[in-house]
Amino acid sequence: MFCYQCEQTAGGTGCTKVGVCGKNEDIQSLQDTLIFGLKGIAAYAYHAGELGQKDAQVDAFMHEAMFATLTNVDFDLERYLGLVLKAGEMNLRAMELLNNANTSRFGNPTPASVARGTKTGAGIVVTGHDLLDLYELLKQTEGKGVNIYTHGEMLPAHGYPELRKFKHLVGNYGTAWQSQRTEFDDFSGAILITTNCVMIPKDSYKDRMFTCGIAGVAGVKHIKNRDFSEVIEKALAQPALAENPHPQDAFRRGTLSTGFHYTAVLGMADKIVKAVKDGKIRHFFFIGGCDGARPGRNYYTELAEKVPNDCVILTAACGKYRLNGRDYGSIDGIPRLIDTGQCNDCYSAVKIALALADAFKCSVNDLPLSLVVSWYEQKAVAILLTLLYLGIKNIKLGPSLPAFISPNVLGLLVEKYNISPIGNVDEDLAAMLK
Repeated sequence: MFCYQCEQTAGGTGCTKVGVCGKNEDIQSLQDTLIFGLKGIAAYAYHAGELGQKDAQVDAFMHEAMFATLTNVDFDLERYLGLVLKAGEMNLRAMELLNNANTSRFGNPTPASVARGTKTGAGIVVTGHDLLDLYELLKQTEGKGVNIYTHGEMLPAHGYPELRKFKHLVGNYGTAWQSQRTEFDDFSGAILITTNCVMIPKDSYKDRMFTCGIAGVAGVKHIKNRDFSEVIEKALAQPALAENPHPQDAFRRGTLSTGFHYTAVLGMADKIVKAVKDGKIRHFFFIGGCDGARPGRNYYTELAEKVPNDCVILTAACGKYRLNGRDYGSIDGIPRLIDTGQCNDCYSAVKIALALADAFKCSVNDLPLSLVVSWYEQKAVAILLTLLYLGIKNIKLGPSLPAFISPNVLGLLVEKYNISPIGNVDEDLAAMLK
């Protein structure tokens, strides 16, 4: 960071304003948090904008918040914390905006069972977040003998009626974004990347890979104006995919469930409330968030596996792949695993929690609900800020706490919200159930 007081690198040997510059690590910590949150908000607002939806308040806040980080002249910790929490409010608006944009164009998602693996014939696998890109690809491939597969955060597309009506949207291939280098190497068709969740490709599939929209990779063909003719030509020129439901890999065979939009879940609200009152559902867990490859993330898999059978798990974002490869069964017809969708569809999880709190006439913090959130990048930070803005307490965060959170800021979060890092699965689970 540059110090505008002494025109030196903040905190450097030439910096004379030690109490003002980068040595004020708490202000810098909140500024970093705000910048990360703004990046997440921008992602959701961008996708909504592509579908014709705008929010003047969100746009105005982006200007305000960026300006507030410009010269590091405000050293009021409480005021800056308020600005960071306002980012959580604006992210909630951005998630609602994108929810409304997606549902107005593609319909309200409904629960769907999605086949895994590949089918015989030409294929294109689509990863990322942009549903409009997928929709345009589906239109352009209709009747051309090319099967379309979702990957990563595109899995929830199968829940949308206007996307599901395309019969050549045949299933989901692979798992989360960080597994692309292995999974795309095994996929002989064409590959379309729609957003920035992308690994640097191997040479073995680089010539079959395309980017579009905001995404871009050096040496990879970028598609403009959603004209996917080159992607289709590449898919048709490749060796046909085999019928391959991954029989050798228990984690990648069978089906996956998705499409539990809040409108679908709230349609079961009376049944859910009754199951809680009857003692059939003891506790709800939200286990999910943005995923990565760092060791320690298997915590979320182990936690989900050890959640008792009288509990329901909600999930969202690519963190779902840590736990959605097994059958959790149901409780009186209520699925024990409820995948609300992409990271922005944490909006659905929030709506479900607020509706349950209203049904039980209590606050969200008084519900039998625990939130165990994995964070990796900007959108996860924005979602965390939304939860804090809503006053939700007792969140467990992992696999480690963000490095940009200073000790004093962490102390504030612990004091106000009792936020804590994940630890030992058995000990954490016992404490949450208690």
